Amino acid sequence: MNTRHHGIGMTSARTRNRMIERLRAEGVQDEVVLAAMNSVPRHIFVDEALSSRAYEDVALPIGHGQTISQPYIVARMIEILRAGRPLDRVLEVGTGRGYQAAVLGHVAREVYSVERIRPLHEQAVLCIRELGLRNVSLRYADGGLGLPDLAPFDGIIMAAAATHIPRPLLEQLAEGGRLVMPLGSQEQVLCLIERDEQGFRQTALEPVKFVPLLAGKS
Repeated sequence: MNTRHHGIGMTSARTRNRMIERLRAEGVQDEVVLAAMNSVPRHIFVDEALSSRAYEDVALPIGHGQTISQPYIVARMIEILRAGRPLDRVLEVGTGRGYQAAVLGHVAREVYSVERIRPLHEQAVLCIRELGLRNVSLRYADGGLGLPDLAPFDGIIMAAAATHIPRPLLEQLAEGGRLVMPLGSQEQVLCLIERDEQGFRQTALEPVKFVPLLAGKS
């Protein structure tokens, strides 16, 4: 029996609670998001050698030139995506090992997450399965294309920076929906794109640092 997610030492409930208090101090106010962050054991999504750092507010390497985002950024992006409302169907672009997808699984009815790097996709499948999250569906595909067969989405969240907003993602956003993503190359900014009957409204929020969005599968 795999007991990694029960946690010992640095991966204990107390350590996770400290992370939540730090997120509150940094300005995250959505209690639904904070409860979701508290429910997901971040240490199972990183290599065992890094598990003692899993609840620090830092991005950590997960191989293949990718990282697991720092907890603040995950909480902040999901808080913006939710905007205090229930989320029905959400698309995540850039699964990595599945941490953000797992958190989303606690706040949305259905989560679909796309990863273009096969080994990361396979690791994410194992992590999500270990947590028993039946409402999280993972796909190995080019995330910039979205999942047109499952659109529209009332929330889209992107864990990689693009120089422009991928057109397929705009087309797959439901009216009243919100897309949260980093934009830029050297200088990146977290952006919110909202869709209403008039079209799309874009708001720049805060500086961020993400790996770049790449096309195709690997």
